Amino acid sequence: MRRPLVMGNWKMNGSLSSNDSLLHALSRQLKDLDSVDVAVCPPFIYLPQAIDLCESTRVRVGAQNMSDQDSGAYTGEVSGDMLRELGCTYVLVGHSERRTLYGETDQAVAAKTEKALEAGLVPVLCVGETLEERQSGEMESVIGRQVKAVLERCAISSFTQIVIAYEPVWAIGTGETATPSQAQAVHAYIRQLLAAEDAEIAERCTILYGGSVNEKSAKSLFSMADVDGGLVGGASLKADSFSAICRAAAQSL
Repeated sequence: MRRPLVMGNWKMNGSLSSNDSLLHALSRQLKDLDSVDVAVCPPFIYLPQAIDLCESTRVRVGAQNMSDQDSGAYTGEVSGDMLRELGCTYVLVGHSERRTLYGETDQAVAAKTEKALEAGLVPVLCVGETLEERQSGEMESVIGRQVKAVLERCAISSFTQIVIAYEPVWAIGTGETATPSQAQAVHAYIRQLLAAEDAEIAERCTILYGGSVNEKSAKSLFSMADVDGGLVGGASLKADSFSAICRAAAQSL
């Protein structure tokens, strides 16, 4: 059985004081929850603080992005080795906001995934379609293209170490959420893509749902057979809400 994972993507939010309060509250509220893996992804500047505060807790820390280069004249970039040395466990790659706002291509995302693996990080590969792509019947081709770009670069064996996060672009930050059946259909399709290469690895791969997940929608989403947890946005900035989502993941077992 796949172990549930719930991750909080703070995006460009937080402060030293609010982070301290949030992480201390999460530590208290999640101290007895040992059946679910939990992680938070703060902005780069707050990673040392988060890693220090989470050191003796059940919460792990990830970064929101990384470079596809090892080192060099890349002003403003951060390498996978730097993140791992700092103490990060996870790193998001290919989040829809990186693809849409900053023009990251499938090939760039695949290169980042490869570098994350080389650095010993767990890449969380984000894939998903826009509303226009879904309405025009392109959802499967879009997600297939995004997943296959990583398969071609990293091979199916890498998916024992890669987490996939399905995030319908039309449901991110909008308050809209895919229905449980919509999420399940896409997660099953992603698993089928992997199974075409290796059925055992496909069955082991963790696939998260990300798209305005909150404490009200979490239980029904996580009850789906191929939904293994969530990549949570705004609700991860509130300890009570995020803890409730983590407990919903535990109840899905």
